[in-house]
Amino acid sequence: MSLNTLRRQIYNATCGLEARLAPPRASQQPLAAHVDAAADWVARAQDAHPGGGVAAYYDAPRKRWAADYPETTGYLIPTCLTYAQRTRRDEFHRRALAMAYWECDIQLASGAVRAGHMDAPVTVPTIFNTGQVLFGWAAAWQASHEPRFAESLSRAAAWLVAVQDADGAWRRHASPFATYSVNTYNLRSALGLLRAADVLDEPAYRVAARANIHWALTRMHANGWLEDNDLEDNRRPLTHTLGYSLHALVEQALYFEDDVALAGARRALRHLARAQRLDGGLAGRFDADWRPAARWDCLTGTVQLAHAWLLLAEHDRDVELFETADRAIRFVAAAQATAHALPGIRGAVAGSFPRRGGYMRGVYPNWAAKFFMDAAMARDDVAGTIWPASHAGHSG
Repeated sequence: MSLNTLRRQIYNATCGLEARLAPPRASQQPLAAHVDAAADWVARAQDAHPGGGVAAYYDAPRKRWAADYPETTGYLIPTCLTYAQRTRRDEFHRRALAMAYWECDIQLASGAVRAGHMDAPVTVPTIFNTGQVLFGWAAAWQASHEPRFAESLSRAAAWLVAVQDADGAWRRHASPFATYSVNTYNLRSALGLLRAADVLDEPAYRVAARANIHWALTRMHANGWLEDNDLEDNRRPLTHTLGYSLHALVEQALYFEDDVALAGARRALRHLARAQRLDGGLAGRFDADWRPAARWDCLTGTVQLAHAWLLLAEHDRDVELFETADRAIRFVAAAQATAHALPGIRGAVAGSFPRRGGYMRGVYPNWAAKFFMDAAMARDDVAGTIWPASHAGHSG
């Protein structure tokens, strides 16, 4: 018995009880069918309201769609463009550009993106949301060369740089709907700046992104755990915010060839890999010693971490880590409601497993579908680099 298997068995015996009592049945469908189902659900979420934005989530208890969400609509754009290219479903290219135009229409005069959903009680600029929409405008500009997208991208990125503190952190313009004003998960906003830097050939954005990495590393423990990394409980961050931070840290470390940043991300991701259950699931929160701190799974975080594991597996040529990511993706696919009668649930991914868990209880967020699609599509790409082409088809 390997050490990793023993650790997983110990974890199975001590936590994740609810998920173990009724784990999702393994899907008999190929992952591509699950990605198609998630894409079709995203299309329905976009069609829930006019204009081009995407509803934040489907509220199952109330049987209604939430208002459109600028932050997540923004980062759904590259997902839809990638999906359209892979499947030749041109509808999703058109949908992605409609999302990008909508983001231009609602961009604040400062260049920033507002906090919260479109029905939020206040309209204020916020760092994280602005950083996420950079991904969308950058991808839309590359796909279409529409000048409006480049203009919006430039204005938003310039605002982020202007309000960044000298040490690389962002302390102003935090979301009024989150508990803390300083967040290491803004590593993903820095990654958005890198996208803008590459697309617009603007070195200042690259410098700002690098500064944020340096600051975030000052908040990292020796074991890879990050301070200031949750929406409401920094002692026990969600796998969702862990996923934001660690995926962004790996990608930027590889971009900058930063061995220190990569080593820190590797330590964190390997701790989390050892905490994975045998069914592929992962506790929704972890403490500073990487002990599971929730008895439910955050499905969004599970697939975000799967994507980070894939990046690291590809770089390290690590088949075992690839298989860890594969189990996580298949766990979430098994929990996906692909055959549900309600259009708001069919193809969606819930916030938590079980659905009554502590993250986005009872609802189906658009970002869960987005990150599931990203991870599943990346999985196939990485499989082709880890194994010879003649063997890559084993992924299924």
